[in-house]
Amino acid sequence: MQPTFVLVHGAFANSFSFAPLQAELGLLGYRSVAVDLPGHGFQATFTRSYQSPQDPEGLATAPGSIKGVTLADNAAHLIGILERAQRNGPVILVAHSRGGVTVTAAANARPDLIDRIVYVSAWCPVDLDVNDYYAEPEMATVDPGAFASALAANPADLGLLRVNFRTADPNSLTALKAAFLADGTDEQFLAFLNTFQPDENLDAGGSADRAQAATWGRIPKTYIRLADDTSLPLALQDRLIREGDELTPDNPYDVRTLEGSHLKWLVDPAPAARILGELATLPAPSDQA
Repeated sequence: MQPTFVLVHGAFANSFSFAPLQAELGLLGYRSVAVDLPGHGFQATFTRSYQSPQDPEGLATAPGSIKGVTLADNAAHLIGILERAQRNGPVILVAHSRGGVTVTAAANARPDLIDRIVYVSAWCPVDLDVNDYYAEPEMATVDPGAFASALAANPADLGLLRVNFRTADPNSLTALKAAFLADGTDEQFLAFLNTFQPDENLDAGGSADRAQAATWGRIPKTYIRLADDTSLPLALQDRLIREGDELTPDNPYDVRTLEGSHLKWLVDPAPAARILGELATLPAPSDQA
């Protein structure tokens, strides 16, 4: 049976960013569902103070709908979608960036709903919590100022992360482009930036949300490395792959590589769609024995 690809976005993103990839998958003959996690997409908060001319004081204090949303909420929402998708056949669950944390939590809870997980330069914490990896050598090249310079509010005050992606500050825009789409044009970068939403929740999970061998470890999994990613550097991607393989040596990652930055695969999705199409035709591990 034809699989359904369920696509899970990263931080500050939403289902809209998957539209070009879904078009390519559709032209290859595959079904896909792009998920909006709670507080994302049309549930996101876009205050009048975020419009032009902007009101910085209002933007710093306006409440956001994503406040209080937890990783458990994200996982529960995703599980509901997986339950519906599975009625139509196999499910290939695709995660990008921070979406990997939600996908891993869902896989820990309901491995029966997933036929393959595909991490595209995505977080799959094994040995450490996500926030702790930022202090590791593999993340030493990541510039924390890229987001800090565009922060619109104190997270402790609002109970959420709020970034002004509509900033006109040239230094902030340069830092964000370097972090996300250094290999794209300025026009592509600004177009993608305008699909982002300003708010993200604060819950990146804890030790209980790391990959678990007994559940997550049963699912066939692929890791698509993004060779030029500076937000989730290749060294960190390779470490996550290595830790996952050590956790489940009898079920290692199938590893693929795409050239490009953190967002390039979504701006130019044909190569990624071809890889996903190849994965859809792979036999189950039991069939390969």
